[in-house]
Amino acid sequence: MALANENYLKTPEIYGFDEIEKRINAYRILNPKSELINIGLGDVTLPLIPEVVKAMHLASDELSKTSTFKGYGPPKGYDFLISKIQKNYKTNGIAIDKDTIFVNDGAKSTIGNIGHVLGRDNIIAISDPVYPVYENATIMSGRAGDLNEKQQWSHIVYLHCSEKNNFIPDLPKERVDIIYLCNPNNPTGTAMNRSELKKWVDYAIENHSIIVYDGVYSEFITEPDIPRSIYEIKGAKKVVVEVRTYSKLAGFTGLRCGYAVFPNELTVYTQEGESIPLVKLWNRRNSYYTNGVSYIVQRAAEAIYSIEGERQIKEQISYYMTNATMLREQLIALGHEVYGGVNAPYVWMKTPGNSSSWDYFNELLYLKKIIVTPGVLFGKNGEGYIRFSGFANREMMKLALEKFKT
Repeated sequence: MALANENYLKTPEIYGFDEIEKRINAYRILNPKSELINIGLGDVTLPLIPEVVKAMHLASDELSKTSTFKGYGPPKGYDFLISKIQKNYKTNGIAIDKDTIFVNDGAKSTIGNIGHVLGRDNIIAISDPVYPVYENATIMSGRAGDLNEKQQWSHIVYLHCSEKNNFIPDLPKERVDIIYLCNPNNPTGTAMNRSELKKWVDYAIENHSIIVYDGVYSEFITEPDIPRSIYEIKGAKKVVVEVRTYSKLAGFTGLRCGYAVFPNELTVYTQEGESIPLVKLWNRRNSYYTNGVSYIVQRAAEAIYSIEGERQIKEQISYYMTNATMLREQLIALGHEVYGGVNAPYVWMKTPGNSSSWDYFNELLYLKKIIVTPGVLFGKNGEGYIRFSGFANREMMKLALEKFKT
């Protein structure tokens, strides 16, 4: 008989964000004519920039002609895009080898799949609260252990984040092997500065650990002391895989494209103590498991790096960050305890009266017709908070803020 991978049964049957949709649908059944304002979920609202659309049209025209038709592409990505990514790092003073850059269909797949090339006995550390994929990938790969009375997994080291440490994770007291860091953080919108990131890099070097660095929101950073890449920190290439995506940067949530960097200096070890460059293992997995991202989508991503593409992207980022600033300032003016909204498009707010995340979600939904994201979806320490998103439509944002005043 065929056996199931029972680790999959340990994750919730309904993804947390699906639960939000379930509650919204229940509301609409009772209130079919009511207009809801969504300022919580993390999808983008602005359309693709003109440069991206133009590039996609040109690429599709190429595929319609025998002389320029493209079949299977390189599994790790076309050189025209990889070269642009490499040049972008170089512009920021970082030297990256082209052979260490892997184009993917977004950050989520690399973050989830990296466990395939790492041993099962590694001790995993994740922040709490944080984007759920880190914990779920650890559970499904059989690395999480057992669920304890605190509803946390026995083989995961949770890096507790709260108002006491400004939602910046502290170094673990015990030794860990794999560390997931999201900076700037989703959902809290907070960001680690150079000195804070240096502590993590030094810890990883000392303990022969690996940092999987999720830099999805790096282009939204506004403060000068927050690195746009962890490779700005000395020694980081020895211990860090950096993961990026165009989903939020360029509105590619429907196109799916991103990349990851596996530096040649970054090594893992066999049971006998032999060191192996992690890039070799990832290259092998990548070659066996994927035929790469479509040609049209990679041409679209390439267009982001043109002069006009960069200008148009900056306009979109400014739009979303203006939304976040409006949210942050208005909520503070109303007396709420607020984090984030400065270096990321997310604003993290403590619920009034110590109400639970879901209770306050329901209150906003039914009394003010506003949709937010309950903080508890991001971990135990997210309970008692909600996440607002600057990715909302501007007019909807203004309307929601007016409702908050009443």
